[in-house]
Amino acid sequence: MGGYTLIENAPLVSRNTLRVPVKVKLLAEIRDAAKLPELLDFPAIRSSRMLVLGEGSNILLTVDIDGTVLAMETRGVHMEQDGDIAHIAVAAGERWDDFVRWTLGQGLAGLENLILIPGTVGAAPIQNIGAYGTEVAEFIESVEAWDRIERRVVTLDRRACAFAYRDSIFKHEPDRFIVTAVRFALPRQHALRLDYAGIREELERMGVDKPAPFHVAEAVVHLRTRKLPDPAVIGNAGSFFKNPIVDAAQGEALKHDHPELVAWPGKDGRWKLSAAWLIESAGFKGARDGDAGISNRHALVLVNHGKASGQELWRFAQQVIDGVQSRFGVRLEPEPMVIGMT
Repeated sequence: MGGYTLIENAPLVSRNTLRVPVKVKLLAEIRDAAKLPELLDFPAIRSSRMLVLGEGSNILLTVDIDGTVLAMETRGVHMEQDGDIAHIAVAAGERWDDFVRWTLGQGLAGLENLILIPGTVGAAPIQNIGAYGTEVAEFIESVEAWDRIERRVVTLDRRACAFAYRDSIFKHEPDRFIVTAVRFALPRQHALRLDYAGIREELERMGVDKPAPFHVAEAVVHLRTRKLPDPAVIGNAGSFFKNPIVDAAQGEALKHDHPELVAWPGKDGRWKLSAAWLIESAGFKGARDGDAGISNRHALVLVNHGKASGQELWRFAQQVIDGVQSRFGVRLEPEPMVIGMT
């Protein structure tokens, strides 16, 4: 069928980076966003729950899916120049890392700290992905989506997207919007973010004293490659736990009791705590139960050492959450979407 393909009882083990061996009743691969209304009008799809999937790098599947998985495989990048600002419309199915590298090749700034994040462009605004002091929301102009309630294409500007820390309207209304494209506004000149997680030190090791965006991107690649396990080598979904945010009183009390705590006081008086520090201090870095575990390279990363099921991975994540809460009185939340468990 033109624009999409339907597959019954499809395995998803190769479509999620935690390598969980689950199946879906119906897999719909879509290559043309204009065909969405036609596809969604199929009775079997219209009457079932739907999960939209990019590269499956920000999801934990714990059960077989008795419904439809919509795999966005659309492609296309279109740029218009307006002075020093490039306005770029990108199809949801484009790979995020490929797009970041393309922007650097075009001499554009802003996304260099977000290089090497797995996933698709369409998933970026849903999670409001962030790394090394940068969040993607800063550079998103608008998001195009199919509104399943109004049955039409809508364009949501940055304000309407309700971006927050690893959050957006798309996470709060997952059954309503299907992201079809993202529009970015990227400058050619932008203040570099160098004061986060060893970037300056890495640039010094590289012998760079006057960095450009592509230098920062290279430094981030070095840092991520050293710290984070490769999903192609061991199943993982990147950072599995959000950095918790607590009020000033709790942040100050924790810092008093644990002077070595890694934390960042915010402008609103609240504190963002390092989930990695909390997990490692609670003794979970490198721990495992069967094939489910925490990476010995980075305490934020839940890993599948081989054949762990989604339920086994979630149970181990719950052990980590309970252990951190027992030790520090702080409850961690998962960053990926957990399907099938509450």
